[in-house]
Amino acid sequence: MKRVEGNTLQEAYLSAAKEMGCSITELEINIIQNSSSGFLGMFKKTAIIEVAKKGAKKQQPRKNRERKSEKRSPKPQKDIANEEKRQNKHKPKAKKASPNQQSFEKHNIKKEENVNSTPKIQKREPRKKELKIDMEKIVQEVKIDINRLFDESCFEMDKIKVEKYNDNTILIEYSGEDAALLIGKEGYRYKALSYFLYNWINIKYGANVRLEIAEFLKNQEEMIGKYLVSVIQRVQSNGRGQTKILDGVLIKIALEKLREEFPEKYVGIKSARSGGRLIVINDFNRKTK
Repeated sequence: MKRVEGNTLQEAYLSAAKEMGCSITELEINIIQNSSSGFLGMFKKTAIIEVAKKGAKKQQPRKNRERKSEKRSPKPQKDIANEEKRQNKHKPKAKKASPNQQSFEKHNIKKEENVNSTPKIQKREPRKKELKIDMEKIVQEVKIDINRLFDESCFEMDKIKVEKYNDNTILIEYSGEDAALLIGKEGYRYKALSYFLYNWINIKYGANVRLEIAEFLKNQEEMIGKYLVSVIQRVQSNGRGQTKILDGVLIKIALEKLREEFPEKYVGIKSARSGGRLIVINDFNRKTK
């Protein structure tokens, strides 16, 4: 059967009939995937079908053909027995070995058994080198795909900026008239889009993502930076401390900044009893190098 794809099922039917040179009624059709318009231009699916002309003869599997050919020409058992007798007549008779020759052969067999019984030393395979991420290639592919994804959205935005942030991170920046609408109340849309982009890019390319929408991330970093001044002073004077309950992007930003400030201390996320998460800094669980 032939696989055909189209924006809708009707379009797929028409293109299949055109390719096969017949009408739609003369086709056997198997629907693989229905078309879907998606949500806000995202997750759009095309229709996929498999088609074949009605009455087309299907080829028999190779194994069945081989079995049939074997059944047609079986050799009679009498002929096989006669052939074996004739071959045995022409074979030369084996001479009996002398006693000295027998002992010599036994000695050689024992030597071979001892050699074969010695354990073989297995060579260690060299460790595979870690593949380096080609950030320039990844940036170009992501730039094309992400702009194509948002071209059909209802938001008025500029072309999405995609560039290298560091050796392992891609910067994706949204700007334009409606870009701020992607942030949502308390950043819930920002978090959803951030998770979506991370799961796509990290799983496919192994790279991290830094998402900026209408300077939202920049403002969040400035706000959390001002708050962490008092936390850093408390840790410097007491040797330990913790933050207030943080959520979403804020806890990630705070964790990175505190680990840069205190590389010799334990800096980790802890769940609060009242719910939510906070960051703890102390010397008790100091990281080992």
